[in-house]
Amino acid sequence: MMETRLAPPTILSEIEVDTAPEVAAKFVEVAASYFAETRRREGRVSTALSPSEIARRFDEPLPRAAHSVDAIIDRLRAQVIPDANHLWHPRYVGHQIAGPLPAAVWTEPITAALNQSVAVFEMSPVGTVLEHQVISWLCELAGFSSRSGGTLTSGGTEATFTGLLAARAAALPDAWTDGIGANPPVLLCGEHAHYAVTRAGAQLGIGMRNVLSVPSREYRMDPEALAARVRDLRHDNRRVLAVVATAGSTATGSFDDLDAIASICDEFGIWLHLDGAHGASALLSTTHRGRLRGIDRVRSLAWDPHKMMLLPSQVGTLLVREAGDLDAAFSQRAPYLFNDAQAEKSWDQGQRSFMCSRRADALKLWVALQRYGADALGDLYDYFCDLARFMFEEILERAYFVALHEPECNILCFRYVGSGRLNEDALDAVNRDLRERYNQSGEGWITATNLGGRRVLRVTLMNPRTTPGDIRDILDGLARVGARLEREL
Repeated sequence: MMETRLAPPTILSEIEVDTAPEVAAKFVEVAASYFAETRRREGRVSTALSPSEIARRFDEPLPRAAHSVDAIIDRLRAQVIPDANHLWHPRYVGHQIAGPLPAAVWTEPITAALNQSVAVFEMSPVGTVLEHQVISWLCELAGFSSRSGGTLTSGGTEATFTGLLAARAAALPDAWTDGIGANPPVLLCGEHAHYAVTRAGAQLGIGMRNVLSVPSREYRMDPEALAARVRDLRHDNRRVLAVVATAGSTATGSFDDLDAIASICDEFGIWLHLDGAHGASALLSTTHRGRLRGIDRVRSLAWDPHKMMLLPSQVGTLLVREAGDLDAAFSQRAPYLFNDAQAEKSWDQGQRSFMCSRRADALKLWVALQRYGADALGDLYDYFCDLARFMFEEILERAYFVALHEPECNILCFRYVGSGRLNEDALDAVNRDLRERYNQSGEGWITATNLGGRRVLRVTLMNPRTTPGDIRDILDGLARVGARLEREL
């Protein structure tokens, strides 16, 4: 047999060059410069370019040959960073996504370099154990016992879906193999629940029409209305798969009364899932954790550390009061992967998740808790809530704005009313255009929503660099844009 001589691929030389610390430092320096520039409040908060304008910048043939690292760094500095949303800028107060904690950011290259798949222990020995550890810490904060467990997810939507899949396994144990049948159960949630609930209903085969909303009082699920709805459904011989409560609703940051809702679910034997993607981080706060009274009574809990714990996306979690409930949600077995069911403890997380290839995102959560400590993260939560309260009080002093609610956390909705000469329909148009023009100005960045059928402005305060002075600047800037829009009308 002739000896085969294989030359190493030509790309190997470039790969080896790129493993050098000085090459890594070039990429890290781009990120560090971004942190520094936003700290100085330099530059725009976001882009004024349209999608098509940005697309033209990157409209180029597939690269066939290698480019130098320096050329790529130049493009990152000139074409990517300037027109991204600058979440670390103190006047970014938009969506519920954080300027991430630096130590967690610097952990990302290690996670990527190791490239472990946290599905089975043998593929990620340390990552698997760390995931169990951080889940244990979060379960302890929620008041769950040693029988609890959970899994990391991509975010709250997947966590809620997984929690409701566990509820389906408990209510309909044969659904995995036989389906849900011709008479599907219903899901109940507040009228301000996240769209993840209706999406989960559709994905579970229940159907969106069988996701029923319960009326609210002051943007919170009305427990009396919930009890009445459950009694009516029982009278009609309709099964309730689960009730979904909310802690920190997307629109207003409101917290449902968990104790009252849990008592109703206990009375009727109904699974209670909590969408705490945003608000569950109040567990870290000695000041605000009382808003979650009764959380230890829920069966499953969605909690996103990439929101109020300021972790880089993506890192969500699903916690369950009884770990066996989550195991039952995924009854499919793969003996070539997962541990023997008779083992004392199953470390494999693949059997608790939709994903097989699972990134070791537990590492950055572990590093963040080690570096900053849970108490400091609780102090951050308090600061963000205090900022929202400060903004609420500022709005009360300004005649051209009206607050729509008192903030329960770090989210606040308000409306520009201006001189008082415009009717409500005209104000809808002004508030819609105001947000767009203000964001395009680059001075700051806010978001918007609809409440009571009207267009309103909305902010999420979750940047430790944001100060009361920034809040005043944002309101002043919005007032200037609103006045110009009024004059145009």
